[in-house]
Parts: sequence; C-alpha cells; structure tokens
Amino acid sequence: MTDKKYTSEAECVSEVDEQANSDAADRAETQTEEVCFDYREVEKMMAVIEEKNRLLQEHADRIKRLQADFDNFRRRTKQEKEDLSSLVVQNLIKELLPLLDNFERAMTAESSQDTAALRSGVEMIYRQFSSVLEKNGLEPIPAVGLPFDPQFHEAIMRVEDCSQPEGTIVDELQKGYSVRGKVVRPSMVKVIG
Repeated sequence: MTDKKYTSEAECVSEVDEQANSDAADRAETQTEEVCFDYREVEKMMAVIEEKNRLLQEHADRIKRLQADFDNFRRRTKQEKEDLSSLVVQNLIKELLPLLDNFERAMTAESSQDTAALRSGVEMIYRQFSSVLEKNGLEPIPAVGLPFDPQFHEAIMRVEDCSQPEGTIVDELQKGYSVRGKVVRPSMVKVIG
C-alpha cells in the first residue's frame, strides 16, 4: 500500500475493499487462465494418448495377423513335407514293382534243372534292382585298399600285415552305401592295425 493519508476510516476501508476486489479479480482471472490453460493441455495430452492407443491397437492387430500367417505357413509346410515324402515312397515303389513281378514269375515258372537259366534270371533281377536304386541316388562306398575313414567305414576286425600301411582296409565284409552323399550304411571292413 502507499503512504496515503486518509481523511476517514471509511475512505480507508473503501480503498482496501477496492484493492482486495481488484486483487481477487486479478487472481480469479489468473486462475481462470490457468484452468483454461490446464484444460487445453489435458485435451492435447488426451489426443496424444488416444493416438498412441490407436497405433498400439494397430500394431497388436498386425502382430496377431502375422502370428496367424506364420501358424498357417508352418501347417502348410508340414503338410507339403508329408505329401512330398509320400510321393517319393510311391515313386520308389512303382519302380520296384517290376522286380516284384519278375520274382513272382520266377517262383511260378516250371521247375527247371537248368541252373544256368536260374542264375541268369537272378542276375537280371539283381541288375534291375541295382538300376532302380542307383537311379534314386544309391551309391556303394568304396573300401578295399583305401585308408579307414570312420565316417564311411565300420572296423569289425584288425589284422596284422606289414606289406601295407596301418589303417588300410584289406577286406570288405559288408558293402556300405550312401544316397546323395549321405551315408545310409557304413561298410563293415577289416583294417590293418
């Protein structure tokens, strides 16, 4: 307040009331502005939150769709593998059926004393059978005279022989086979050692 001299007490009270009313009005105006300001800020924040929630929901929906697509892909791939495996087996069986037919013919043929004809028939079936297996990727694993390799050979016996280096395969007791580079059955061999 200022150092003003008042002539009456009423004048002083009146000026104090005016000052109080003015201060109250200023405060009310400031509070109204603050409330309006706060309300606008809240509205902005709510809009941002709603936008974030919308984006979050979009991402959640997208993740659900991707998960469903992946599950469908996995199921479809499994079914395709099963179908392919079945097709491979069917094709191999189709190729083996002529061999079965030849065996049946040989068993129903009239009894013959001609062992040469029998041997010839068995050799023909063997060649047919070998051809079908080779066509499907079967290859014999070479063994005799080579160094022992545990990836392709299984040592059944060890023999002493000074004429060849240690670890050399001297005899094959059972042939080993691979299909397209993968060992189906290792060769059973005798090794110098």
